[in-house]
Amino acid sequence: MSTSEPRNEALRDRLEEEILTGVFRPGERLEEKALAERFGVSRTPIREALFQMAASGLVEHRPRRGTIVAELGPHRLMEMFEVMAELEAMCARLAARRATAEDLAAIRAAHADCGTARTAAAEDGGARYYYSNETFHEAIRLAARHGFLLEQARALHRRLRPYRRLQLRALGRMEASHAEHDAIVSAIAAGDGPRAGEEMRSHIAIQGERFADLLATLEAAHGRPQPRAART
Repeated sequence: MSTSEPRNEALRDRLEEEILTGVFRPGERLEEKALAERFGVSRTPIREALFQMAASGLVEHRPRRGTIVAELGPHRLMEMFEVMAELEAMCARLAARRATAEDLAAIRAAHADCGTARTAAAEDGGARYYYSNETFHEAIRLAARHGFLLEQARALHRRLRPYRRLQLRALGRMEASHAEHDAIVSAIAAGDGPRAGEEMRSHIAIQGERFADLLATLEAAHGRPQPRAART
């Protein structure tokens, strides 16, 4: 990894954070020049960050309007998490059947790093846990040994990445997340595909109280009520 990549990643994270916390509002235009001046960088990393954020659906590139902040309604957000839960569940189920000793070692190492990151959350706000969590899930996706599934899971993961990071702010969510990882690792190591899939599905899905928590966090961040998803 080049020295510029961590800086670019931090810049993208900062922009994502400011969109989710209401510094930039839905429909607002994002000017590359103004952003570059604000963050003290050239326009190239700003352009790259906006490109990555477009892939996650946080911003949209529109003809003659440039890049604007998108608005993702709660119903759409829930649908995306539901699909993500199924894709990740399939990865866990296949990993339980196909993981090699090296795969299991990578999964366990990532899980252990999540534990270390969790204890450091008071100092870094959970930033390290978020990235360790990404590594943990990627290790399981790779252990599934299914190319097309890997592509689809990664694509949707990119779109939901900022919301998954924000979700970790809910009180007690980081601790619960790590405990859920325990159950997933146990099922995969035991070769129990159905249980691994179910544990992963439950871990990713944000229905009921967890979805309400995410909406409440967004509401508090934006300082205004968020539209509520229809009950199903």
